[in-house]
Amino acid sequence: MIIPGVFNPFSALLSERVGFKSVYLSGAALTASYGIPDIGLITLDEVAGMVRKIREVTEIPIIVDADTGFGEPVNVYRTVRMLEDAGATAIQIEDQRLPKKCGHLNGKEIVDRDEMITKIHTALKARKDLNIVARTDSRAVYGMEEAIERCNIYKEEGADIIFPEALESEEEFKTVHSKVKAPLLANMTEFGKTPYISSEQFKNMGYKYVIYPVTIFRIAGKAMKVALERLIKEGSQQNMVNDMMTRKELYSIINYDFYDKMDKELSSK
Repeated sequence: MIIPGVFNPFSALLSERVGFKSVYLSGAALTASYGIPDIGLITLDEVAGMVRKIREVTEIPIIVDADTGFGEPVNVYRTVRMLEDAGATAIQIEDQRLPKKCGHLNGKEIVDRDEMITKIHTALKARKDLNIVARTDSRAVYGMEEAIERCNIYKEEGADIIFPEALESEEEFKTVHSKVKAPLLANMTEFGKTPYISSEQFKNMGYKYVIYPVTIFRIAGKAMKVALERLIKEGSQQNMVNDMMTRKELYSIINYDFYDKMDKELSSK
């Protein structure tokens, strides 16, 4: 399953309209949309609020990046409850120590195994139907052997999906699959430690899910920057109209006609 990273209701709606069957609320993209870095500054309320807003406009599954669970193991209980109540289908919890970093940056610190196991147990206790994605960032800190051991432990302790972060080659992904008997999720981010691997290659290697957490945010950001530069230089948007989503296309995505029709029907009564 190819899963795009989204950061607001519109990007989730657009993903659904294009044909994606699930979306990933990316911590990196969401925090960037708030103008802050992905280092644990965002709050649980902010994430839950965005999940709720996305759930209002789409019924497709939402995997939610919950960072480290927003604190210690006891905090994970409330995190799971709040995000599931908001509409999350699955949440991802990682084994980094706060302040956390993007999984593809250097300088990460990892909690000991027991702490992460306690977080997994707490998440399982708190959930109703939610799937738990356990992410390990240990490859970059302690190497492949530790990463594989943690993947297996996290699965044995009850995690539904295993996410080995920041692997550095196809061979490493193949090795994890051969040694970890669990549904596996791969992160195909840009400008990171992982080389560009197609979804078909991941499928052939045995991975069930591939997320693209910041792809559409980066493209949108670049397009907005170019448009703003042209607007300030040219003093008009006329030469950019062909690059825009039309009014008709925009209204189709946000279901304008549905609300307009309902408004007319209600006002006629």
